[in-house]
Amino acid sequence: MKQGLYVGVDTGGTFTDVVVMDESGAVLTNKAPTTPQALEDGVFAALSLIAEERGETLGEMLAKVVSFGHGTTQATNALIERRGATTGLITTKGFGDTLLLQRLMGFTAGTPVEQLGEFSRRRYPDPLVPRNRIKEVLERVDQAGQVIIELDETAVRGAVEELAADGVTAYAIALLWSFRNPAHERRIGEIVREIAGEDVYVSLSSEVNPVLGEYERTSTTVLNSYLGPSVQRYLERMERKLIEAGMSGRFSVLNSIGGVMSARDAADRAVLLLASGPTGGVLGSQHLAEQLGHRNVITSDMGGTSFDVGLIVDGRPVVSAVTEVAQYHVAAPMVSITAIGAGGGSIAEVVAGELRVGPESAGAFPGPVCYRRGGTRATVTDADVVLGVIDPDTFLGGRMRLDKEAAERAIAEQIAEPLGLTVVEAAAGIRHIVDSRMADTLRELSVGRGLDPRDFVLYAYGGAGPMHCAGFGADLGVTEIVVPATSMAHSAYGALAADIYHSAERSHLVKTTPGNPRPWEDIDAASLDVIFAELEASTREQLARDGVDPADTVIERSVDVRYRSQTHELITPVPDGAVDAALVRGIVERFEASYEDTYGRGAGFREAGIELTTFRVSGIGRTPKPSFRDTAPTTAANAHSRPVYDLAAHDWMDATVVQWHSLEPGETIPGPAVVEHPTTTVYTGHGQRVGIDTFGNLIITA
Repeated sequence: MKQGLYVGVDTGGTFTDVVVMDESGAVLTNKAPTTPQALEDGVFAALSLIAEERGETLGEMLAKVVSFGHGTTQATNALIERRGATTGLITTKGFGDTLLLQRLMGFTAGTPVEQLGEFSRRRYPDPLVPRNRIKEVLERVDQAGQVIIELDETAVRGAVEELAADGVTAYAIALLWSFRNPAHERRIGEIVREIAGEDVYVSLSSEVNPVLGEYERTSTTVLNSYLGPSVQRYLERMERKLIEAGMSGRFSVLNSIGGVMSARDAADRAVLLLASGPTGGVLGSQHLAEQLGHRNVITSDMGGTSFDVGLIVDGRPVVSAVTEVAQYHVAAPMVSITAIGAGGGSIAEVVAGELRVGPESAGAFPGPVCYRRGGTRATVTDADVVLGVIDPDTFLGGRMRLDKEAAERAIAEQIAEPLGLTVVEAAAGIRHIVDSRMADTLRELSVGRGLDPRDFVLYAYGGAGPMHCAGFGADLGVTEIVVPATSMAHSAYGALAADIYHSAERSHLVKTTPGNPRPWEDIDAASLDVIFAELEASTREQLARDGVDPADTVIERSVDVRYRSQTHELITPVPDGAVDAALVRGIVERFEASYEDTYGRGAGFREAGIELTTFRVSGIGRTPKPSFRDTAPTTAANAHSRPVYDLAAHDWMDATVVQWHSLEPGETIPGPAVVEHPTTTVYTGHGQRVGIDTFGNLIITA
């Protein structure tokens, strides 16, 4: 391999994946079990495996690293497990209940659609900040940014002293209309540091999330403070260990917006890491799709604990302006990811005479029964072993021997006997249910948006995705499935391939007159031009701080638009150039076209008037990265067969078993077939075919 290495790492719920690519485009992937108590240990274990495969010490390999991109679940784990910092909130007098009320949004957030009608299923989340740690201070700024009531600094000092005495280590400051005038928030931040110390973690809503929406802005700021200290500590440990091990290249952290940021910025904006890992898979898919010529892609990541789905439409990932996370709301643009509890570790159980699979997972530890780590409950992976899809002797290249007999006993006792089924019927039922749930999720994401899945290519990756994509892909009706060459660590590849990304936003409400058939005439183009120019300057400054050359900078603009009196907006792209009357008209027309694409032809209602609410500028710093090189077989062909239970045939069939690296480009194999790789297994069902392209990606066709 040539010197100059590019590394991507993704810490998942079960495994930590790593991808290393050299300047010629040659790729190595590997994985190691995730270590929840010290995530960096799993990262270094995975890196060590790659170094060993390269015939180097870890230090020798890291010394060659040019760029290291890291997708991490540190923020997600801290939120789900409620291990965040003890957080206090300071807000405007009279608005202390904003976070707890959640504008009633938290009452149903995260509740599956089929359960929304069941009142007993609805509940507010446990508060991240209890009421006694929410302090109200006298001050008031109006919607124009004018100070109506000066800040009562004596009240602020008293509030901070009470919070500090209560053990608060992270502070969130979210005042009314502070994004119009941040002076009061900044002064409170100064007072907090005077009393609690310079090193205390402080988030100001005017910096973290300067947008319209009192609850969403408060929620986002609180989440940032709640997660920030643990993210900061982890990234400091990770970066320090890499440097001590010999790495001098750039260390970047994958965010949820669509790129990477420095560890320093990631610690300051920890809330942007909440979907770091799944976003990596979408970005990796976007980069690969550009090389393969695919404009419309459905991405599917099935790991050990969850099934994460994204969309790439016309070459760009679909982005959401507001995202639900653990029943709280994050008001920052994020790559839209839909997740359900369906993974290799999803637990199967009989409830009231019915077989259910997920959302509870056995996780990395104790894991599925067959892992021999103390797991006692039957999982999807146990079913795959029983049905012959996974060879227990070759799992992870033989590094981890699985216990098929233990999996059979667990399924027999927990599933088969209570339902009066054979062990094979029970295992097939587990696999069928999880495949159907994933297909339903894909339909909801595509058909629910008015998109025909037959117009898309399905990308399947993750530790368990390639084993199940033939089933849920056929159910969905797609005709082509791509299993990337990096599928076993595809989110890690996304961290490697991502560009540096910064964004700036500002809420500024612009309204047109109802009934005006030419609403763009009511909008002052010059004022919009000023807003975008200021945001662009801020974004370029952030990129320059990260060392991005202006020649490698790409600026993208957008604005949130809605019809008057609506509460939700659509992110509408704004083309380059000076903002003049023609460009403003284009914004309105582009919004209306997007609205009808989203909600149906004829749904638009221009007569209601138009509102522009939040203006955004994204700055992308293009980073050097190699492209995949053409591959050739690296191992001798040694095809054989073994019995596999095929769900489509409802019977045992002899499946052809081949090694991934022995396949010749252009060669296709009829299903049922199993393609084995040291870090994953790919299954192709009866009636399908599997082949490999020149880049080493597997292609499954109907």
